[in-house]
Formats: sequence, C-alpha cells, structure tokens
Amino acid sequence: MSEELEQLLSQLTQPDNAVIQQVTAQLKQAFKDPAVVPALCAVMTGSQSPQVRQSAAVVLRMRVKKHWKKISPDHRERFLKAMVLQAFQQETEHAVRHSLAQLSAVMVKHETPDQWPALLSLLNQSTKSNDPQDRQVGLLLLSKVVESNPEPFEPHYQQLLQLFGTVLQDLENPTALYYCMHTLTAIIAFTGSGELNLMRSLIPRIIVALKHLIKADEDQASECMEVFDELMETEVTIIVPYIAEIVHFCLEVSGDAALSSSLRVKALSCIASLIRLKSKVVLKQKLLNPILQAVFPILSAAPPPGHEDPEDDEDDSDEDSESPKHVAGQVGMPLIQACLASENPYERKGGLMCMAVLAEGCADHIRTKMLSSMLQTVCQSLSDSNQVVRSAGLFALGQFSEHLQPEVSKYHAELMPLLLGYMSSLYQAKMLHVTKAFYALENFLENLDENIQPYLPTLMETMLSALSNSDNLRLKELTVSAIGAIANAAKEMLVPYFPPVIESLKGFLTDTKDEMRALQIQALDTLSVLARTVGKDIFRPLAAECVQLGLNLSDVVDDPDLRRCTFSLFSAVSTVSPECLTPHLTAITTTMLMSLKSTEGVMAHLNEDKQFVLLDDDEDEEEGTGDIVLEGESEEDGPDVAGFSVENAYIDEKEDACDALGELAFNIGVAFQPFLESSFEQVYALHDFPHEDVRKSAFAAMGQFCRAQHKVWQENPCEANHQGLHKLLGVVLPCFLEAVRQERERQVVMAVLEAMNGVIKSCQGEALQTPGRLTEICHAIRDVLKKKTVCQDGDADDEDDEQEAEYDAMLQEFAGEGIPLLASAVPAETFLPYLNDLLPLIMNKAKSSCTVADRSFSVGTIGETLHSLVGVAGGRGVAGRLSNRLLPVLVAGVKDSDAEVRNNSVYALGTLAEAAGPIVASDYPTMLSLFSNLLSKESDRRVIDNLCAALCRMILSNVAGVPLEQVFPVLVAQLPLKEDLEENKTVYRCLVFLYSHSPVLVVSHLKTIVFASSHVLGTKDIDGETQNAMLVLLQSMSQHHPQEFEAAMMSLPVEERTRITSAFSQS
Repeated sequence: MSEELEQLLSQLTQPDNAVIQQVTAQLKQAFKDPAVVPALCAVMTGSQSPQVRQSAAVVLRMRVKKHWKKISPDHRERFLKAMVLQAFQQETEHAVRHSLAQLSAVMVKHETPDQWPALLSLLNQSTKSNDPQDRQVGLLLLSKVVESNPEPFEPHYQQLLQLFGTVLQDLENPTALYYCMHTLTAIIAFTGSGELNLMRSLIPRIIVALKHLIKADEDQASECMEVFDELMETEVTIIVPYIAEIVHFCLEVSGDAALSSSLRVKALSCIASLIRLKSKVVLKQKLLNPILQAVFPILSAAPPPGHEDPEDDEDDSDEDSESPKHVAGQVGMPLIQACLASENPYERKGGLMCMAVLAEGCADHIRTKMLSSMLQTVCQSLSDSNQVVRSAGLFALGQFSEHLQPEVSKYHAELMPLLLGYMSSLYQAKMLHVTKAFYALENFLENLDENIQPYLPTLMETMLSALSNSDNLRLKELTVSAIGAIANAAKEMLVPYFPPVIESLKGFLTDTKDEMRALQIQALDTLSVLARTVGKDIFRPLAAECVQLGLNLSDVVDDPDLRRCTFSLFSAVSTVSPECLTPHLTAITTTMLMSLKSTEGVMAHLNEDKQFVLLDDDEDEEEGTGDIVLEGESEEDGPDVAGFSVENAYIDEKEDACDALGELAFNIGVAFQPFLESSFEQVYALHDFPHEDVRKSAFAAMGQFCRAQHKVWQENPCEANHQGLHKLLGVVLPCFLEAVRQERERQVVMAVLEAMNGVIKSCQGEALQTPGRLTEICHAIRDVLKKKTVCQDGDADDEDDEQEAEYDAMLQEFAGEGIPLLASAVPAETFLPYLNDLLPLIMNKAKSSCTVADRSFSVGTIGETLHSLVGVAGGRGVAGRLSNRLLPVLVAGVKDSDAEVRNNSVYALGTLAEAAGPIVASDYPTMLSLFSNLLSKESDRRVIDNLCAALCRMILSNVAGVPLEQVFPVLVAQLPLKEDLEENKTVYRCLVFLYSHSPVLVVSHLKTIVFASSHVLGTKDIDGETQNAMLVLLQSMSQHHPQEFEAAMMSLPVEERTRITSAFSQS
C-alpha cells in the first residue's frame, strides 16, 4: 500500500488541478483502510523524494488532528510515535523537518509529553548535543511541541529555562536563538513563582541574543521581541530590574535608520508600553531624557528626497500603518521648545507631534500646569508658512481637544475663530490637511454645548456649502460627520438648519454606488445623532421614512459597517417614535440576530498545505463518528492555523446589534415581546465571546431586556408577564454575579456592574425576591471593594501601575453605586446587616491619606445611601442608628481642601438630617455652626448650592431644630442656585412648606424670593412639578399680600417681570 500512496503523493506536487482533484478522491478512499497510517509512516521515513516525505507528514498530521481516536493504540505507539521521531532524526531537509515537528506538535495535543517518554528523551539529547546542527533541529522540535500545548510541559519548565540560559549564549547559531526565544515566549504565561528568578536571570542574555539575531535576520528578531510584550502582559515584575537595559537596547534599535521600519516600530512600542506600565520606574531611573533625546531625531527627521511622511502624503490610503515617526511620538518639554524655534520645518513639526502625543500621556499635568502656554504655541503654528507645520498644528489641536477636556473648551473664544478660518478655505487645501482640520473641529466641539451658539451660523453655512458645492466624496463625508458633532453640542439650536441637512442625507442614502459607501455610513451615523438631539417633535415626522431608508440600504448592501449604522439608527428612532418600528420588527430583528450568530470576518491564517484543503471535506464520514474536539481546540484550530483574527467591523457590528436589541426592547415595550426570547438567547450566547467589547455589550443588553420586561409587566400587570420577568432575572443576575467574580477584564466587570445597577434601579424589590439574591449581590460588591475579584488580582506591583489603579477606582465606584440602589429596594431593617458590612469599606476611603477621587466617592456614596433611606420603610430608625458613625466622617469632609469632597459631604449631612429627622436634633447646632463657617469662606458655587439644599432638608425634616430668624435670611440671600440646579426642587419645596409654617417670615423676604423665582420660572432649570409648586406659592402671596408682591415685582427688570406674568397667565 505504501508504494501506491507514494505514487499518489508524488502526483500531488504537479501543477494540474484536475490531477490533484483525482488524487484527492483516491486518497479519501485510501483513508477508509486502517492500514493507511502505517503505510504513510513508511512513506514518511522511506521515500527518496523530500516533497513526498513532506506530503506524507502533512497528510498524517491532518488525520491525527481530526481522527486521533480512530487510530488504533497499536498504530499510535508502533508507527506514529516511534516513526515520526525516527524520521525526524534521519531527515536532512529543513522543510520536511518543519512538517515533522508540526506532526509531533499535534500529537502532543492528544498525548501529553509524559505519555511519550521517547519524545522527551530525543529533546533532551538533541538540544544538549555538541553538534550545532543537532541543537538547532532539537530546538525546532521543542518550539513546535511546546507552543502547541505549553501546560503539560510545566513540570519541565525549570529544566527548560536552564537550557535556554545555555542556548542564549550560542550566539553563532541564530536559528537556535530564534527557536529558543519562540519557546520561551510560549511558556511565559504559564510560569509560576518558582520560575521567576530563573526567568529574570535570562533578560540580559535575551538582549544580547536579540542584538546578534538582528544582524542575521531582522524579521526573526522582530518576532522574537514579542518576548518583552509577553513578559509585560503576564509578569511585568520580572523585567523591572532590567528596565534601563531594555530601554537602551530599544532606543538603539529604533534610532538605526538602516533597520526595517517594522523592527524599529516594535522597539518603540516596547518603550511606549514600559512607560505606560512602569512610568514611575522610568522616571526614577532617569530614563526620560535619553528616551526623548533618541525619539526627537526620529520625530523630526525629514523624509527621503522626493518622498513625504505617510501622514503628509495625499495618496497614502493606509491610515492604520504605523511608521517609526508615528510611534516615536508616543514615547517632554525641554526639547520641544528648541524644535519649535528651529528653521527646519520638519523639526518644528516634530515638536508639535510630540506635544500632541504628550497631551494623551500627560493629560493631568498639562491641564493643570501648562495648557495656556501650549495652546498659544499651537495657535502660532496654525499660521506657520509651511503647510507640513500647519497640518501638525491641527493634529495637535485635535489631540488637545480629545484629551484635555473640559479645560480646553474654555479657550473657545481664541480657538474657534482660527478653526472657522480654516473651514472657510476648505476647497483650496490639500485633502489630508482638511482631514486634520475636521479632526480638530470635531474634538473641540465635543464639550462646547451651549457655547457653540455664537459660532453656529458660520459653522452651518460652511457645512451646508460643502455639502451642496463640492463633488469630493471624502469632503462630504467629513462634513456630514462634523454636522453630527455640531448637533451633539447645539441640540435644539440646530432646528433652523434641519431641513437642508436632512435633504442632503436622504440623497446620500438612496444612492447605492459602491464609492458612496463611506459617505452613507457617516450619513446614517449623523442621522442617528439628529434623532436623539433635535427634539422629538422635529424628528418624529421623518421617523418612518428613516426606518425605510435603513431597511432598503441593508437589503441592497452587504457591509458590516453599514449594517451596524442601521442598527444605531433604529435604536435612535425608537427613542423618538417607537411605533413606526413595530411593522418592521421581524425584518430588523432577523438581520440583527444574523449579525450576532455570524462567524463572518473570523479568519484563520494558514501556514501551508493549501493543496490539502480538499482532504478536510468529510461529507462521506458518518455523522457522529468524528472525535470529540479537545477543549480549547476548535475544528479548524491547530498547527496548520497560525492564529485567528476577527475584523474590527464585524466586532463593531455584533456590539451595535446587542446595544440596539436592548434599546429596542426597552423603548418599544409590548410590541417587542414576540422577539424578546430569541433576542435574549442570541445575546446571552455572547456573554463569553472572545472579544471583550462584545461581552460588554452583551451584558448591557441582558440588563436592558430585564428592564424592558419589568416595564411591560408594570404596564400590563398579568401573571404571564410577571413570570417572564422572574424567568429573565433568574438567568441574568446569576450570570452577572459570576462575571463579577470570574471575568478577567476590569472594563467588562464595570459594564456588568453598571448593567446590574440598572436592573436593581428599575426592578427594585422584584430583582431581590429569590432567596439569597440580596446576599449574593452584597457579597459581590464587598469583593470588589476588597479587591478580591479575578480581574483585580493583578501580579504587577500596584504602586507603579497607575492605569490599573485608575481602573480599580472606577470599578469600585460602579460597585459602590449599587449600595444606595439596594438601600432603596428593600426595607431598611432588611438591608441594615449588609450595610453594616459594607459601610466600613466605604468609610475607609474617606481618610485624609486617600486620593481626592476616593474621598469624594466615599462621602458621595454615604450621601446617596442616606437619601435612599428617606423613602423606605424603617429608614428613619436605621439612619438614626448610623448617625454617630457617619457624622465624624462627614464633618471632616466639609473641611476638606477639595471642593468636590466638600460638596458631597455637605449633601450627605443634609440627607442625614432628612433621613434621621428629630433623632439627630442634638446634632443640629454642630451642623449649623459648621455650615456657617463654611459659607463665610466658600467660593465654589456648587458647594454653596448644596449648602442651601442641606439647610432646606434640615428645615423640612425638623423645623423646630432650626433658628429660622437667623438661618432663613442667609438661605434666601444665596438664591437663585447657580450650578446644582437639581436642588431647586428641594429649595422650593422648603419655601412652600415655610410659607404655610411661618408666612410672616417668608413675606418679609418676598423681594428676594420673587427675584430668585424670576430666574428659573419657564426654564429648564426646574421640573414641571417644582414649576407648578412655585406658581401656587407666588399666586398665593400675590393674593394675600398684594402690596408687598407688587413692590417686589416692580423692583425686577422688565424681562424677568414679563417672565413671571406670562407664567401666571399660562398656569
């Protein structure tokens, strides 16, 4: 049989498709005979042709990978395991050896190394051989088998690391160095504390080995530099003692213009990661200056004669490619000034590029210390004589606008005229320059809000002109995107420009030519923004047409980005006019569910053997006779597959489909019920999807489904809806709790906590009816606050890892937000034992030694929890019992140096008085004295507003405890509120109460009260209920005290007086 197989395999190398297909059919027939395995082994060891030997190894590997269980134990031991090693030892051709090593690697996935002692023996013997060629071959085999399945080799890691220590000194054998570093990279993630010191001792040798490998093969050296990436990701403490050596090596590589761009980028990325992870160590070891000294020549190097930098090149369409110059920017100020003063435009550009990137890396420092001077520099660059410099200035301004908010928005009077000047010359400039101008404009608009008003006419005139007068599709795409940013800031102010904008967008969305795709995607995005911003009454007449436009496009065009944008559009329309989506829900949900199920965009990267793809087709195998796929190994996975990647567009599509389904379910309500179960099943299936952004969206949507079902049950309170709610909660909440405990990514856990908080806030006690559920949720919150969850179990030494510390703080804030939500969902006595457990963890963060963010979070959480107790059964008694523990913390907070901490502490004291009432009457004098001292020196308006609200809460809760004659005049003198306008509700509720309790006192300050009321009546600063209460109060005073009221009215300016009289006439 082996002769027949040899002949077949030799024909496979012929460049004739018909022959290959015929041979493949014959090979499939041969596979039905169990003797095929020994026969192929004979060919693999005995054929005279290297191509045939290699083909035999590849075919065997495919057989082993998919049908290991069908190969008899005798064939496995006597032929496969024995003969692959025999073939490997006698083989002289590298390509064949490579295939034999890959065959061995697949077998190691089924047979652990300890079940194959001959393999261990061969590895031991060959890797320690005196013959450099033998060592090289042994290391090839070792790298393949270990990479395929690193964990079973754990008992041998110490031995392997000792071997690597020796191999890394074999500097004349670069191939051996390459395989050695590959194997080392594969095991890093699995090493334990026992191997740390051995691993650490290899770092200096790795650096020397890489220097030699660079001379021999730059591509291989670039691959091997991933050893540093793996160490930084997995066990950054190993490299801390050698950070200086690694940085100097990477600077040497990145500064050598003779080396390949990919290798230099790798070196610069390594430095950027070290700075991100270990910035304190980099600064402590005085590495910043050498880094900047090395990085500036890269940033400011002029391109070769006749070329342009990629970012200045009109024709360069690959926006994502990274050049050394691009990455160098990611790596201070002393050298920037010198660059900016240079005669050489590329050095001026280098200085601006570095400033741009510093805005991202040193945002806090720049915001507080250097913003004004840096903005001045950027403004000057925008009028530079050289366009390369102007373009870099626009990029820097865009970076500033993105990373230095909200402070940068305060400079709108200086910056907006410059940007508008640029916008007026859109048609003359190079397209890439225009792109940067739009980038700067969009980022700058993000936090502008109502401050956009003076610039809106010029902005919209420019945008509408670009839409109607330009034929350039890229310019139109940028313009449509900018209109979305303008709408986000302007909201209802955009209404006068709405009709022409809509006409343009509709025109783009009905043209199905391929070149329109990018513009259509942007038009859908902007349409979604408009639906959410211009106001329901304005957008509602267009809602049905927009839905139809979205449906038509997704029918005609197969593009993940376009589908994603239609999903967002349907979501936005559901906030304005949910009823116009109802007739199309079958079509909409079908498309969304297909996006969730789809594996499109997941690509396996093949190493070789494309000619054997036909052999993978098993349609003639009986169903159910294939092997069970090993855990962690998909059907396609294995050594022929170098790895998987998922195109970002398909990830985004799944994310947006999840988000849209959640929002549609909530906004549409009853009409969505027939689609809820199928939507939930598909979304739930993604809660363990490999990509973290998809997991985040899946968890968020699951929360939305629960909230949607709760809303349906409240609107239609029947038993079926109630059971539907508890069925959902019974799956979703345990899933959330498991994720909080076990999920590795902090940002996913944040999303889970946010979703769980949303469910508790909406469903209240319904979410906590299952026995033990309240306990489980409180324990999850406690574990996050104690940093005991898997995602907080970082091995990096925390004091250096600022990014991790920031994420931890955010994570704890999300957990802390759950405490007041639980407090408002169950009777106070039920929650008290849990509160007693959680409060110490919160109060610990109020210590003066903690960060401002921690102190603010601590007193803020206490305040919100006390506010929750106001509205639940038994709340007053529980608040009274907690007061002695809480008062010292809150009193200290009122004296804090930070305004936000003072603000939250004042609010918390007010809510303590409101919740506990007369129980804390004895503490009123202390609180009033504290507030009096604070008011005499406080300059922050938000703190003053909260102080007014706290006094009102004290009055409402226990009027007898407040000396009104002294307190009331001080209170009304601070009105109207300036910053915390939500507290208007509390203040005017108190005024209404006092008018019934002490009318004479209130009337004696009528002028001040009328003046304050004239500033808020008929505005968005108060809700409808408060507005009505105010009007009743003012009308009552005008009837019972007409003279005083008339005098107060006459003291007002005409505009304010008119506001009150028109409010009277409308009521």
